[in-house]
Amino acid sequence: MSSAGYRRQVALFQHKAGNQVYVVELKPTRRQVAPVPTPPALPPPLTVTRKSYEPELVRIEAGSYRMGCVSGKGCESDEKPVHRVRVDAFELGKYEVTFDQWDACHNDGGCSHRPKDRGWGRGKRPVIYVSWDDAQEYVSWLSRKTGKAYRLPSESEWEYATRAGTTGPFSFSGKISSAKANYHGNYTFDGSSKDEYREKTLPVGRFPANAWGLHDVHGNVWEWTEDCWNDNYSGAPQDGSAWTSAGDCNSRVFRGGSWSDGPRYLRSANRSRFATDDRLSSIGFRVARALTP
Repeated sequence: MSSAGYRRQVALFQHKAGNQVYVVELKPTRRQVAPVPTPPALPPPLTVTRKSYEPELVRIEAGSYRMGCVSGKGCESDEKPVHRVRVDAFELGKYEVTFDQWDACHNDGGCSHRPKDRGWGRGKRPVIYVSWDDAQEYVSWLSRKTGKAYRLPSESEWEYATRAGTTGPFSFSGKISSAKANYHGNYTFDGSSKDEYREKTLPVGRFPANAWGLHDVHGNVWEWTEDCWNDNYSGAPQDGSAWTSAGDCNSRVFRGGSWSDGPRYLRSANRSRFATDDRLSSIGFRVARALTP
């Protein structure tokens, strides 16, 4: 209560002592309230600065899994033998590399090739018409630009992250549909129904992520990996590293299927290859990065 608005009040009491009567005036006193201390300001939240041209990454924790056609559905001979692989923790692109990100590299002089987009648009659509050699140019530029060691994922890292702990044909539950991936919907797989065929790529992130936060691991565009092509997994590394010590290194492995492929080619275990200088409208990539100590 302010002093201006304070209304003085008194109380009169009579006190008799012998033949004398005393009048005692009792004056109220203000109660002094200690001020409430102001709590210290909280420190600003910790943020990680990422340049506009840097792909957003997802941390993939270390673990082991059975690589190859473990579902028994649609298996190919090159997906065998099924074998256990231990994968160290690493980071993987949340999305496929986009035209925006590729064009930043090209405009900066880091990527010599400027791929066409077939009139579908650039921006957030996955970059297409990029070869394995082109992808190496991009990760080299990105590493120089950021001071971080970017690369393509190994084939075993790619499958580990795509499965996200699952063992079925796909990382999602139930039958495949055009609500879950961008693919050639005129074809079916394992009891699925015919569905929409969009006949082109879509901007990244249009479909739900898998359990580990990765988008478009099935369909949209094939994704280059670091590995040389081998006809099967006999003798394959079991530590998550890229297999570059054997096989045909003029051809490299790509994974995931694309907008122009039937659903059997979108399976987590499916693998294919092209020459390192091949450029197609169905092939792109996503980047990986080792975790710094």
